[in-house]
Amino acid sequence: MPLLHPRIHTTIDVGNPPSSPDESRYKSIQIHFHGFAYLPHARGRGIISPRFSMNGHQWELGVYPGGELHARHTPRSSTYLAIYIRLCSQGSVTASFDVKLLNKFGDLACRMRSPAINWRSDMITEWSWPQVMRRSKVLDENRYILDDDGTLAIVVSTKEDATAAFVPKNPLTKMMKGMFNDETTADVCFEVCSAEGKDDDDGTKRAKTSTSFYAHRSILCGCAPMLAALFDVEDTGPMISAQISDVKPDIFQYMLGYVYGGSVPKEELMTHAKDIINAADKYSIVNLKLEAEAVYLNSTIFTVDNAMDNLLYADAKNCALLKETVLDFLAENSKEAINNISFADFPGSVVKDLMIAFDRSKKRILQEHCSDSEGEDNDDDDGEDYSLMRVSELRRKLDGKGLDVDGSREAMIEALKNSTALSYAHDATD
Repeated sequence: MPLLHPRIHTTIDVGNPPSSPDESRYKSIQIHFHGFAYLPHARGRGIISPRFSMNGHQWELGVYPGGELHARHTPRSSTYLAIYIRLCSQGSVTASFDVKLLNKFGDLACRMRSPAINWRSDMITEWSWPQVMRRSKVLDENRYILDDDGTLAIVVSTKEDATAAFVPKNPLTKMMKGMFNDETTADVCFEVCSAEGKDDDDGTKRAKTSTSFYAHRSILCGCAPMLAALFDVEDTGPMISAQISDVKPDIFQYMLGYVYGGSVPKEELMTHAKDIINAADKYSIVNLKLEAEAVYLNSTIFTVDNAMDNLLYADAKNCALLKETVLDFLAENSKEAINNISFADFPGSVVKDLMIAFDRSKKRILQEHCSDSEGEDNDDDDGEDYSLMRVSELRRKLDGKGLDVDGSREAMIEALKNSTALSYAHDATD
């Protein structure tokens, strides 16, 4: 399940706000870590937020639910929540941060501040608070730190300098979006066929119609090779056409627009999630497929009635995160699943993943029944044991290494192991 949903707090003024002599204002972003109790909490295992913008730079906030791996002055028998903030963009900026933990009522539970630091991408990129609060206190229901859904809310604030030099963003993305479906500059055209219409009054079927979408072969070759492959490389006419009959025109428009740097509105992703997954999987538009998969997970309530259908669909479309979520559901509800689900069509390829889900469920139950000083000292599991690693973490590691993030769990683990082996071999020859 998606773990993080950052959202920006806005302010509505009644009357004229007092002017500030330094023309600065505070900007706050609230980040939700959903399902905090179930996040990996071996010491040194971190969870990172999506990047956000402050003071003209990109930042990310991360938490160690079970504490930093090498936190100073922290007893190994204790488990503390640790928080850090990191500069992700190039350049330098002087900034201080105010970080707050809110309780379920929105009140302050804990507050940390950083000094004014000259952040530099080539030197100082991170500031951390290693002992924010004991994990046991965060989980204590009587302290009301987590909301009723088990979400941990963290607010990051900083003073933004309005006098800082304004530098426009790189215009490439805007230019790419402007070229989408531009017939005047395009050299290829997709004719996307609509399904046959309903019968007319006289019983005859209405003829199929097609919608034209214009594109540029050079962009397709770099961003969507499987779409580019639909055109004959030897055909050099002024406008080459290819027919698409297995994707609806509106879905194809979303997909091609995404290739040109656009985005699909969340409401449309929710409404057409499976259609978008099907199209993106067929034509290998990986990021769009993963985005639709995440939205589908967020908008689906899994039950014993739909678990098998979702599992078979996830296996067919190579949706590793969806598969993991369904298997976690089966592991958590094994008795109900055994009594109500027919496993005749259970794919043999996911048996190993199901065993991993059961193992994770067992460990979670043991951890819930252990004290803060027992069963928490898992420093050996510091991030390189891929066998029990979550799909999202595997994908994050693959993306960090510049590797393909689409594939089964086993394929992702194999790619990471191969990458690590190549790295060791390279180091050995140096």
